[in-house]
Amino acid sequence: MNGKLLPADTYIVVNKTILSELDKKKITMLYQPIIGHTAVGLYLTLIDDLEKRELMSSELTHHHLMSTMQLKLQDIIIAREKLEAVGLLKTYVKEENVNNYVYVIYSPLSVNDFLNHPILSVVLYNNLGKKEYDKLINYFKIPRINLKDYEDITASFNSVFTAVSGNVFVDNDNIVNKNIGTIKLEDKVDFDLLISSIPKNIISDRCFNEESRNLINSLAFTYNIDNLNMQGLVRNSLNEKGMIDRQELTKNCRNFYEFENAGKLPTLIYSKQPDYLKSPKGDTSNWAKQVYTFENVTPNDYLRSKYKNGEPTMRELQIIEDLMVKQKMKPGVVNVLISYVLKVNNQKFTRSYVETVAAQWCRLHIETVEDAMRVAEKEHKKIKKLMEKPTTKYSNVNKKEELPSWFEKNIDKQEISKEEQEELDNLLKEF
Repeated sequence: MNGKLLPADTYIVVNKTILSELDKKKITMLYQPIIGHTAVGLYLTLIDDLEKRELMSSELTHHHLMSTMQLKLQDIIIAREKLEAVGLLKTYVKEENVNNYVYVIYSPLSVNDFLNHPILSVVLYNNLGKKEYDKLINYFKIPRINLKDYEDITASFNSVFTAVSGNVFVDNDNIVNKNIGTIKLEDKVDFDLLISSIPKNIISDRCFNEESRNLINSLAFTYNIDNLNMQGLVRNSLNEKGMIDRQELTKNCRNFYEFENAGKLPTLIYSKQPDYLKSPKGDTSNWAKQVYTFENVTPNDYLRSKYKNGEPTMRELQIIEDLMVKQKMKPGVVNVLISYVLKVNNQKFTRSYVETVAAQWCRLHIETVEDAMRVAEKEHKKIKKLMEKPTTKYSNVNKKEELPSWFEKNIDKQEISKEEQEELDNLLKEF
């Protein structure tokens, strides 16, 4: 979608499921620690927008949502995206003078499916901690009753009812049913490479069925496992029938991540710049191309693009994770920071230097790529002015620093070098 969401844009809510009180309890107890109270509030508000039949709402505006929830529109957009990501909501839009949205509500997963989900269960454990997680498990546990001395006397259907001829049955596929949304996950694993790396004589023909592929892909995403490491983990998780032992693979992936990350477990963060903080499309200047790159590439991949034949170190990736998790910096802003630090710090991505710059940008409440680029340029000019003063200790420094191309004041009127253009084009091809 090209246009941005506006308060005047309308929406209707469609309920594709049957929501019980237990479902609402699952939302607050299981989903809320992951998606936050604002997203849960939006989910419950959309349910309240439904009319008495609880199937479809009347047409409402997003200004209604802003007023009801007392939130800015950008906060509602973030909350909506979180609901979409975990399968509780699907969004459709028809673009007109006033855009029309349809929000389709889905039920949460069953407790059993949620607590055995390769992504959600791990993040819930990490966000709650062991003590709270164990309390949650105990809350949903079914009491065990010893039926050893009891006899099962449950009646069968045909012992109670007899089939006889009757009226013609009319089929109807449109009756409301309990529907659970699915979590959409783009492929992270190269399955052709994975399958070809394992000898055919040790795997079953059904080894890589859809269920196994979804699990492998989810675990690769959750624990950030590359193709090479996943090959070994899958091979170590095969059972005697040549099938993947789901529990064994999940345990192996978790142990691998904990070993690589000093016992820590993963959590979820925005991987790319949120849409509401992106610049409008249409500008074709060099400045705009740089902005687009920073906004549409993940920080991990942006740093990886700076290596010609290698990979970022775990220490560097940990610095990036801390910027987004602890400092709550936006991904696009982190990309600008990476570019700036590497250029002015002789291609060294050191924690002390990065954290110094990051702390300043956080205090300045920098959230957009363009603001980050401007503050970096301003800061450099300040340092450059100090270096040019003959009375300062910088007076003997004659070397000109290599700077990002977007530091140039009249960048829109200048052509970037052939080498810079090739680097930018190659990066944009991938994303």
